[in-house]
Amino acid sequence: MTQTVLDVRNLRVEFPTRHGTLTAVDDISLTIERGEILGVVGESGAGKSMTGMAILGLLEPPGRIAAGEIHLSGDRIDTLTEPHMQRVRGRRIGAIFQDPLTSLNPLFRVGDQLVETIHLHTELGKSAARQRAMDLMREVGIPAVEERIDNYPHQFSGGMRQRIVIALALCAEPELIIADEPTTALDVSIQAQITALLKRLCRDRGTAVMLVTHDMGVIAETADRVAVMYAGRLAELGAVEDVVRRPQHPYTEGLMGSIPSLHSDEGELRMIPGSMPRLGSIPAGCAFNPRCAHAGPRCRREIPRTHGTGAACWLTLEGETA
Repeated sequence: MTQTVLDVRNLRVEFPTRHGTLTAVDDISLTIERGEILGVVGESGAGKSMTGMAILGLLEPPGRIAAGEIHLSGDRIDTLTEPHMQRVRGRRIGAIFQDPLTSLNPLFRVGDQLVETIHLHTELGKSAARQRAMDLMREVGIPAVEERIDNYPHQFSGGMRQRIVIALALCAEPELIIADEPTTALDVSIQAQITALLKRLCRDRGTAVMLVTHDMGVIAETADRVAVMYAGRLAELGAVEDVVRRPQHPYTEGLMGSIPSLHSDEGELRMIPGSMPRLGSIPAGCAFNPRCAHAGPRCRREIPRTHGTGAACWLTLEGETA
């Protein structure tokens, strides 16, 4: 039987300002099952990382969760106080960020940082915690761990540092890992190794992963399902093969068209015209309508919503141009 690890219901994140309230995430609903990788993709400013920060309880003031609910394995966590949320982060939810140097202290050996994290979230003693740290380093592919555990972060390559950060995220065997652009700063060969590692961890440990990225290629290779976000809203949600091979939303189709392919006969990559709207100037109706060749009057008037799996597009929902 599958187990729903993360259940986000109608999430809205707002930032009150002197000039009005900005909505950064608007009515997002998604789930992640045990052992599943959900890819969350979109251009910069789509609301991907903001959704992850809301789940982690790390919104910067004045940002706030204005509506909706977040459940972790059946427990509601969006209403927890900060002291209670601190016990959830690390122990039940792990985080992997784009730059490993923001997660690793350059003044301390990586082994000390792993042991400290294990101490914080488990009952293991110093010797057992060090042994667990070495086991985790082996699991994520660090060679010669007996020696490397006493190295400083600068003594590791970028790919190896990212593996250390993954080990940190696994210290307390969390139910959910939020990986925010974990491969962006890495070359393609190391990127492939890191994505393969995440897939293996899901398979072997049953960990649920929310993989935030702007790269549809990474999503196609790694994720089981994909949520496409645009201007803080969910544009499309479905199985990765369906979304990649048969995109229903014009925005998703544009993202897929921007991926280089050795088998394509087109001389140039297709480009989505225009750019992501600013939070203070999101157009009425479908936020993508100014950039969409199929937009009609209803697209400019009413916001389409996904009903679980599918595309939030009037063209798809009604089967004809809006």
